[in-house]
Amino acid sequence: MFNYMKKTLLFLLPFLMLSLTASAQGLPSVIVKNLLGENINVNTIENGEYPIVLSFWATWCKPCIKELNTIQDMYEDWQDDTGVKIIAISIDDARNASLVAPFVNGRAWPYDVFIDENSDLKRAMNVVNIPHVFLLDKDKQVVWQHTSYAPGDEEELYDQILELVGEGK
Repeated sequence: MFNYMKKTLLFLLPFLMLSLTASAQGLPSVIVKNLLGENINVNTIENGEYPIVLSFWATWCKPCIKELNTIQDMYEDWQDDTGVKIIAISIDDARNASLVAPFVNGRAWPYDVFIDENSDLKRAMNVVNIPHVFLLDKDKQVVWQHTSYAPGDEEELYDQILELVGEGK
């Protein structure tokens, strides 16, 4: 029994370490592009004393689009209530990067949108599956994250934002 537990612990240890590392990380120094094709270092993103949400998505990811469309309907109220800034990070690769701006403009998303066409930020933030949402505090430290999307997940995100800014339950 002890050997089984020891083997299980040794197997799970890297995953536990990865989750601890991901929860303590901030924004790395990684270059992405804005919709105009200009280079932006992610760690220069600011929102003053307010939280930031990073949402990793792609033009081909239906749950990602559904999540960002749903949040769009509430985003103005979220900003008024909490000061949150949402940044959508497209992981479309170099072949599809030119599709991102028309895609976003056609939906009139009010978010800042960046393109991580080489997946450098995706790797640095340990993103495996999308949609993947990170909530960052005013110091740009990851305080919460969520992968996948189901209707209602946006409410959980908003509850986390409210808790972070001190207005939670």
